[in-house]
Parts: sequence; structure tokens; C-alpha cells
Amino acid sequence: MTEAYPSQSDSEPRLIVEQGVAARVAAIAEPVLTGLGFRLVRVKVSRVDGCTVQIMAERPDGTMVVDDCEAVSRALSPVFDDTDPVAQAYRLEISSPGLDRPLVRRSDFERYAGNRVRIEMAVAVAGRKRFRGLLTGVDGNAARVQREDAAAGEPAEALLTIDEMADARIVLSNELIANSLRRGKQDAERAERAEDQTKRKGPGKYRRSKGFQPQPAQGRRAAHQEGE
Repeated sequence: MTEAYPSQSDSEPRLIVEQGVAARVAAIAEPVLTGLGFRLVRVKVSRVDGCTVQIMAERPDGTMVVDDCEAVSRALSPVFDDTDPVAQAYRLEISSPGLDRPLVRRSDFERYAGNRVRIEMAVAVAGRKRFRGLLTGVDGNAARVQREDAAAGEPAEALLTIDEMADARIVLSNELIANSLRRGKQDAERAERAEDQTKRKGPGKYRRSKGFQPQPAQGRRAAHQEGE
């Protein structure tokens, strides 16, 4: 689907947040990200490779390229070394939210209306915590979902309060992948045209823009831990 990016305040709060160790990491990371012009999406602490701290971030317009990930990693690594929010050696990953991104702000649910979503509630709705279906929009502080998992006799549409969700994310689809590849090709073509124009103007400094890459950049904290 074509994504529209409405103007949103950089200070728009996240309504779906972490718990425990991930919440401590988020509290330290968020002001650093804000100072760099990024927004925190989610923090996940897992047992991958012993322990991995994954931080998803983006610019207010929804973009996040490899150079951005590297800049965030350089800024966060010394802060984490000083504050030590995780009580063991860990690998730091900085990444974009990806195509199957989490939805954490009210504007996310507006921006990505028209996509299929998977939602897990912290507070049960009509005895159910898991919902799957088409995100059709926002009504006040709740998201409207046209359900594809409704059992016989259950309503086809669910109105789910956003700040009562434990997790919400877009479901990956062939359409999403195709649109992403198309945008990547268009970005590459624009970068090549800009480079050609720079060359025609004569010698000078120019740099080819990097397109979206879903692989997370490895943070400096990981390299430090691996050397210990």
C-alpha cells in the first residue's frame, strides 16, 4: 500500500511500552534518540547469542537507513557503558522497524490503516486477548480491526484500546515486500540521477544515498563485549 506520512510531533508518546529490563533500556535510550532527531519504536531484550538488546528507531517520517543505525549505535554505546542497564554481557543491535513493524503510537495506527495486523491485548476484550485482521483506522484512543479470526457468533469488527495492548504489529505480506522493492528501486534510480548531475557539474564531493536495508546494524557495544 502507499504510505502517507502525516505531520506528527516528535514528542508524541508511545502508548505500547516495554516492561522490566527492556523498560530500563528504553528510559535511557529514548532521550538520546530524541536528541539525535529519531523516535524510539520498541526495545526487545532476548537470549539470542547469549543476550541481545535490540533497539528499533526511526525518523519522524518513518525512515531509517543504515547510516542512521550507525549514528545511533555510536551515540548509545558509551551511554550504556556508563549506565549499565543490563546485568550481563550483551549484543547491541540498532535497526529500522522493518516491514512487519510494531505499532506503538496512535499515529502509527492512522498511518498504516489498510494493512493486516496482529494484536495481543494486555487486557482481554470479550474474553479474548489475540486479534488478527485488517486495520481500518482509529476511533478516539482505539484501533478498528476488521477481524479475520472471528468465530461464529462473534462480531466481525473489534474496537481495541491502544494503551491496553501488549503488542501490535503489521503482518508481512507479498504486497508489502513488492512495494518495498519498488520503492528501493525508485530510490536507487533517483540517487543515480543525482550522481550523474553532480558529475556533469564538474569535480566535487558527492555520495550515493543508501536505500532501505532490513538487516540491523551491529552496535559497538557488541564488539566491546565480544572482546572481553
